[in-house]
Amino acid sequence: MKSVELFSDGLRMRKIIHIDMDCYFAAVEMRDFPELRGKPIAVGGRSDRRGVISTCSYEARQFGVRSAMSSYHALQLCPQLILVPGRMHVYKFVSGQIREIFHRYTDLVEPLSLDEAYLDVTDCTEHKGSATLIANAIRDEIFAVTGLTASAGVAPIKFLAKIASDLNKPNGQYVITPNQISDFVKDLPLSKIPGVGKVTSQKLADIGLTTCFDVQQYPQAKLIEAFGKFGHVLIERSQGIDHRQISPHRVRKSVGVETTLAKDIFTLEQCHQVLPQLIQELSARVQRSAKDRIVNKQVVKLKFNDFKQTTIEQRSDEISVNVFYQLLEQALLRAEGRGIRLIGVSIGLADMTAANNNEADANLTQLDLAF
Repeated sequence: MKSVELFSDGLRMRKIIHIDMDCYFAAVEMRDFPELRGKPIAVGGRSDRRGVISTCSYEARQFGVRSAMSSYHALQLCPQLILVPGRMHVYKFVSGQIREIFHRYTDLVEPLSLDEAYLDVTDCTEHKGSATLIANAIRDEIFAVTGLTASAGVAPIKFLAKIASDLNKPNGQYVITPNQISDFVKDLPLSKIPGVGKVTSQKLADIGLTTCFDVQQYPQAKLIEAFGKFGHVLIERSQGIDHRQISPHRVRKSVGVETTLAKDIFTLEQCHQVLPQLIQELSARVQRSAKDRIVNKQVVKLKFNDFKQTTIEQRSDEISVNVFYQLLEQALLRAEGRGIRLIGVSIGLADMTAANNNEADANLTQLDLAF
C-alpha cells in the first residue's frame, strides 16, 4: 500500500502548480503582429485619454514601465513605447485554449485571471506523478497550441507555488520540494507574500520585520494586535504554512465598475455628474453575473491625481443609490484639495454558506512526493 506523507500538523501534502503566462496580453499581440516582436510595447489606453497599462513586454519593462501605470507616465519613461489597444475577445479565446490543456491533467483548476491559475496535480498519474514533469509538459503544450510561453511554480502549498512561478521568468519554472520549505521561507522577504502590499510592507519594516525569519522571532500576540486577522496569516506564511485548497468553483465576492476621468475633478457636484452612470452600469453587471447573490456591503473608491486612493464602505443588504451618494461625500473629505482622476463603485457579496447558516439559525429562533 502506498504511504501518504504528511505535514507536521497531520495534513496531507499536495502537489500544487501555479501557471503564469508571460506578459500575456502583450505576448498575444506580438504573436499576431510579428512586427511588434522585440520592441517595447504595452497594451493599454491612449495617453491623451488617461489610459492605463494592462500589460507590457519585457523590453518595455527595462525602462520601468509596469502594469497599472498610466499610459502618460509610461511614455515619459519610454518615449518609443508602442501603445496597442486591447483585444479582450482574443485574450479570452486563448485563455480558454489554455484551460483546456490544464483539464487534461486535473479537474482541480483554480483560475485567478485569464493568464494564471493554480492546479492541484496530487493525484495525477501522468509523467509518473511528477509535478515537475507535469508542469513542463503543460508549458510545452501551451506553446504548441498557442505559440505563447508560460512560467510555472511547483510547491506543496499555494502561496509558495505562486512565488516560485515568478522566480525563473520568462519561460521557466522553479520547484520547491517539501523538505526545502523551511530554508526557502527563512530568507523570504515579507513583500513577496501575496497580500503584503507597499503599505503593509512599510508597517512591518517600521517594527523591524522584513523577512519571514523576522516574523518567526517576533511575539505572535504583538503581531496579531498590530495586524488583526492578517497577523495570523503572516505567522503561518512565515512558517511555510498554507492550508488553502484549490477551489475549482471560486465564488465571486464582489462586483464593481469604475471610470478614469478625462480631466481631474474637484467638487461634489462634479462627482454627482459621474455617479449615476456608474450605478447604472453596476446594476446591469449585477443582473448579468450576480442577480441571485446576497449583497452585504457597498463601496466607493476614489483615486486622486497623486495616484493614491481611498475606499469607504458600509454594510448593506441591498443596493441603495442613497448609500453610494453618502459614501461618495465621505470619501471626498479625504481628498484634501487633490483632484480626482478615478471613481469606482462596487458591492460586496455574502458567502452563500454563511448566509444559509444564518437563515437556518433565524428559522430556529422564529511532504517529498514526486516533485
